[in-house]
Amino acid sequence: MKEFNYKRATTLLAAVSCAWAFGSTAAAEPALPTIVQELVAPPGLPAPITRKSAARVVVNLTVEEVEKEIAPGTRYMFWTFGGTVPGKMIRVREGDTVELHLQNLASNKLPHNIDLHAVTGPGGGAAQTLIAPGNEATFTFKALASGLYVYHCATAPVGMHVANGMYGMILVEPKEGMTKVDREYYVMQGDFYTNGGYRAEGLQNFDMQKAVDEKPTYVLFNGADGALTGKSSLTANTGEKVRLYFGVGGPNLVSSFHVIGAIFDRVYGDGGSHVQQNVQTTLVPPGGSTIVEFVPKVPGNLTIVDHSLTRAFNKGAVGLLAVSGAPQPEIYSQGIKTPLPAVAGAPVKPVAPAVAVADAPLARGKAVFERICAACHLPDGTGVAGVFPPLAKSDFFQERPYEMAYIVMHGRSGELVVNGQHYNGVMPAQDLNDEDVAAVINYINVAMNDGKPVLTPAQVKDMRQIKTQ
Repeated sequence: MKEFNYKRATTLLAAVSCAWAFGSTAAAEPALPTIVQELVAPPGLPAPITRKSAARVVVNLTVEEVEKEIAPGTRYMFWTFGGTVPGKMIRVREGDTVELHLQNLASNKLPHNIDLHAVTGPGGGAAQTLIAPGNEATFTFKALASGLYVYHCATAPVGMHVANGMYGMILVEPKEGMTKVDREYYVMQGDFYTNGGYRAEGLQNFDMQKAVDEKPTYVLFNGADGALTGKSSLTANTGEKVRLYFGVGGPNLVSSFHVIGAIFDRVYGDGGSHVQQNVQTTLVPPGGSTIVEFVPKVPGNLTIVDHSLTRAFNKGAVGLLAVSGAPQPEIYSQGIKTPLPAVAGAPVKPVAPAVAVADAPLARGKAVFERICAACHLPDGTGVAGVFPPLAKSDFFQERPYEMAYIVMHGRSGELVVNGQHYNGVMPAQDLNDEDVAAVINYINVAMNDGKPVLTPAQVKDMRQIKTQ
């Protein structure tokens, strides 16, 4: 009879136990179904998740260094995730395993990586994904907590990579899903630092000293001046529930996020699960987010801004939500304006602009007018009696367009007589380049005063040398 080998038996027993344990685990946790994430350019985002169980979500994200417009006539070399600023939103469910493939295209010049704030682990994936051009990095993480999270490049110098547009968001939906809404939009704010001034023409380079000093040239929604205006305005109908996923890439500035003409019914603070109701403005830090929901009740344009308002009206942080629907005068009436006795005079007949703007310089002037002038002088240029003088059918403008250009550049205070009415206020100097000053003066003269173009950028440049009237 052979002697019992205790050591060998112990080893075999351990092996059997181990095999049983792994078999048990595999039976309890079957392989997850694999889903390839759909990536959509902002302000769009992937469709809501309807599945009720976890999945392995494959995300193929490219790093692309691309030159494109940051403002009309102004170009910039953006560093991006997926070719857009912000990068494409990633949408997963709590409990999912995310398999992220980051490709640094061979046409790029610099190394890049990704840090996702939704990742539980050192660096958020940055160390695993640092790659030179022409390489791909892959890593996986489990989405443990629901919420709206920022992702960004974390390659040194981190501020420079973020300032050039390398940020986006990942939405981790709760297991029970999110409530249904009619419209969803994806918007991020970022600050940009160029060596030239706001809207300076041509290709602009990154200015590191401006970034260090936190003095941005642009503060923008979705990476471009006017990205959410004109034909690119967000849209909704009255009575529809709108949800905005809003984040701040930074790298430096906090956003005071506000929609003029709306009250947020629900705000998910910091993109988490806590809900606050009936909020007017919500604070979002760099690398932070928020989810806001509201129902537009009357038609018209709702203006999206950073309520640090010179950023909106002088650096580009402005967008529009165009709301369609029937008027609701019981909620918001048209209003009646009547001159007070102290400022009564010959009334000025409101005149809407009569020119359909087709050529590029006048179209540029129209854009400047809508962004800068319309807030005070009204969209049709008729002004506000006793407060803001009219620009449309204005004898002052028709007789002195060059002085109007000077006022735009240098500001003006004191009494002014327009169409026989007295105004006594202050207009601050506007931070516009030579092309924009000429364009807006020409647009007002042509579209609102039946005149002709009267200024060239070269003339505006010469006028800047005049220090006093």
